[in-house]
Amino acid sequence: MDKRWIGGAALMAMGVALGAGWAAQGGQAASPAPLPPVTRGAPAPGTAPGEACARLSGRIGGMEITRATLITPAPNWAPQSDSTYVPVPVTRPLCRVEGAIEGNIGVEAWLPLDWNGRLLAGGVGGPAGQFNYRDMSRRAQEGFATFSTDSGHKKAFERWMSLPKARVDYEHRATHLSTLAVKAVAEAFYGRAPGKAYFLGCSGGGRQGLKEMQQYPGDYDGIIAGAPGPDMPRQSVRMLWFALQAKRSPAGALNDADWDLYEKTAVSQCDGLDGVKDGVIAYPPACRVDISRLACAPGGAAGNGGGTCLSAPKLAMLRQIISPMPDEHGRPMDRGLFAGVRTRPGPPSPLLRQMWADGVYDNPDWNEDTFRRTHDLNAAYRLMPQLAANSTAIGPFVARGAKAIIYQGWADPSTNAGPTLDYYDALTRARGGRAALGQSVRLFMVPGMYHCRGGAGPDAFGGSGHETWPGNPQRDMLWALIDWVEQGRAPDTIIATGQRKAGVGAGAYTRPICAYPMRAEYAGRGGDIWDAASYRCAMPKARSSPWAKGGA
Repeated sequence: MDKRWIGGAALMAMGVALGAGWAAQGGQAASPAPLPPVTRGAPAPGTAPGEACARLSGRIGGMEITRATLITPAPNWAPQSDSTYVPVPVTRPLCRVEGAIEGNIGVEAWLPLDWNGRLLAGGVGGPAGQFNYRDMSRRAQEGFATFSTDSGHKKAFERWMSLPKARVDYEHRATHLSTLAVKAVAEAFYGRAPGKAYFLGCSGGGRQGLKEMQQYPGDYDGIIAGAPGPDMPRQSVRMLWFALQAKRSPAGALNDADWDLYEKTAVSQCDGLDGVKDGVIAYPPACRVDISRLACAPGGAAGNGGGTCLSAPKLAMLRQIISPMPDEHGRPMDRGLFAGVRTRPGPPSPLLRQMWADGVYDNPDWNEDTFRRTHDLNAAYRLMPQLAANSTAIGPFVARGAKAIIYQGWADPSTNAGPTLDYYDALTRARGGRAALGQSVRLFMVPGMYHCRGGAGPDAFGGSGHETWPGNPQRDMLWALIDWVEQGRAPDTIIATGQRKAGVGAGAYTRPICAYPMRAEYAGRGGDIWDAASYRCAMPKARSSPWAKGGA
């Protein structure tokens, strides 16, 4: 099992063939007329590239430029950096622009000499404080003018949340201000404004994308928001509370082997619900897991991490974690976890502590054991009112014809799938139903995928940090978004690529991910279960409780 990315109403039955239109699902009407193509470009006519790059100095669009460097790869180039968004080597010549807004908001932009006419922002996750060189490098190689912001602080400064301005910049201002600035820088370099602007991010970067859609609808023509955690404060309460529960009850603390056991048990019971045995729970809401089967036999093993059974204290802890989180009066604060979803073992992550020690109490010595779920959640909402990204007021974004794609791993242990589904359902109600919303915003749920990538399911489809398929809207989510924005063709399915895990063979495979609420279903007829062509998108036959049996 790949642990690199671990952080943290019945519906009518119907099916459509893979690639069938949204209209066939009772969705949008005929596609609008194709939009004019984006014009490619290069530095302003009559100006040598080096000269055009060197002219980018002083203040442009609110950004104080500290350095503009012509990069001529020989044969490739990548920046020296400690960013966790490790870049891939770039072979295209580009102008690298570095600078800051208001002194604290770091910005970096890469402007290819052979430009495809589009601007792309790479969002940053977690505590931010760094640039998303991964997406910048991959997409600059495709001709995008790319940029990223550190969200208003450097990651070396651990107590940045104690500063009110840094908090607000992190919540939403830094992304917006850097977008305006880089648009101006690109226009100064190329002699014309970008034809279209796109945003790509996951985790905290996905949350940034939602904030742009909600608060700054004119910034982007298209947005991709992966694993966005629409209610970050509430999700953080869940993660901190259960980390503290494990700290207070060490006999019940679950380790990786325990979570492996639970995850494998859930998969063994629910893997075949989609008609194939591939090591993935395709539709977790239909999965019911009896966790009492994990209990160690009386007088048997103590369940001390051997991964074969769970002791009574560990079983009780598992039941708590997968159930709805209660407030101080026993009332549910969320809906719990879907079957088979694991969580991050060990002490609370640094970001969780920062949120309350620095952001709420401004006290580096804050005692986490005094944490109060309801009180401290409300305090976070009060002091960081824009940290949540769950507003359904997206009318201006929709009215200007902009498009958004949200994607989410069903098995995400960090920003769980439930809140993303709740937000999309709220959007559906606010926008007059699924068909109306589907003309502007679509959600793609990815079976078996952990946080942004990783896990047993397919996890490469052109999302943030993923392998890319330049110019291919069938396999690359960014190019699917571009096709929707610029040609009016809304995506119903995207072909994702995965790697088979132990027990189910070896090698790469493909699987369609479908526009929610559709899901991929094996079409039968002897088709290869590892080939996307053997599946169709269909409505799930039932939607059960979002938490596992035995968790309530």
